[in-house]
Amino acid sequence: MPTAERHISWRQGLLDEPAEHGGDLAGIRAAHPHAPQPWIDLSTGINPWPYPLGQIPRAAWQNLPSAADLDRVRAAAAAHYGAEPGQVVLAPGSQAIIQWLPRLRGRSRVAVLGPTYDEHARSWAACGHQVTVAGTLERIGRDIDVVIVGRPNNPDGRVASFSALAEMAIRVGRRGGWLVVDEAFADVMDASSIAAVLRSEAVISLRSFGKFFGLAGGRLGAALLSGTVRDDLERALGPWPVPGPMLHVAARAFADETWIARTRDRLAKAAARLDRLAVRARLQLVGGTTLFRLYESARAPALFDTLAASGVYVRRFADRPSWLRLGLPPTADAERRLARALMAEQPKTQPGKEPVDPAP
Repeated sequence: MPTAERHISWRQGLLDEPAEHGGDLAGIRAAHPHAPQPWIDLSTGINPWPYPLGQIPRAAWQNLPSAADLDRVRAAAAAHYGAEPGQVVLAPGSQAIIQWLPRLRGRSRVAVLGPTYDEHARSWAACGHQVTVAGTLERIGRDIDVVIVGRPNNPDGRVASFSALAEMAIRVGRRGGWLVVDEAFADVMDASSIAAVLRSEAVISLRSFGKFFGLAGGRLGAALLSGTVRDDLERALGPWPVPGPMLHVAARAFADETWIARTRDRLAKAAARLDRLAVRARLQLVGGTTLFRLYESARAPALFDTLAASGVYVRRFADRPSWLRLGLPPTADAERRLARALMAEQPKTQPGKEPVDPAP
């Protein structure tokens, strides 16, 4: 859904107020102290069935990560993303990269394809860059130095075409600029990173380990890029950017093709079940990925409160009050609780107008 173009500065509310993210269970508990326990947190797009940690050697906890440890994970990540190990810079989560990139170039004109993850616009504007949020790639002017695109996008799941991004990479590359593609949710698609296909110093891909592998607390992300900005980013992040235990787990996870394939299938089936619940509750699907679904309804504010009173936490959007984003229920019991809460708020069905489940 396109958004109106707007310019962002440090003095505007987007930056003056704290960013709103999912996962703040303490806040929602305080607002609804009588909600049933345990809470069901569907406010993030994190896989509820994480990769098994297995046995982590004591040395991974006791010793600083070695160069060999980092190289092993770079190689595994590169194979998973279809890239070269030399393109991979490891980081303590993709958020760290989002905050560092604006510090690695002079004042620039930046266009963010929105609506998307707010931290992109916030981070660039906070560093003094001129930031515009545009609703479509076509609305991005030719004087722009840095273009930021989510693929697939959060929260609506849009996937910008390869040809459009290739054209944009050429355009900004001629200005010495960057095309930053946030691929934090791309692991749900059986596809290589765009940075592995568009081999250009203008293209920077951001990857998140924690979302698809369900281990967001481990704080592991990666940038796929080349040229001087690659070296600048690696120096900025410093030595030992990722804890040893996380490196140990990631080296196995990236190479576990059987688990990856099964998980993609499991997520797709769970997302289809969630869509069927939403249809019964008269919610309209806007988009999403198989890690989260975005729905629209004029009843969304009331539905948010009903869900919270039922101990179900979902993601709402202050600037789009008709939207709700739901992650995947982790258990059959959680699905049933969600279904009951959704049906408690739905309008009465007229005779002969029963909802029809979408195809699985």
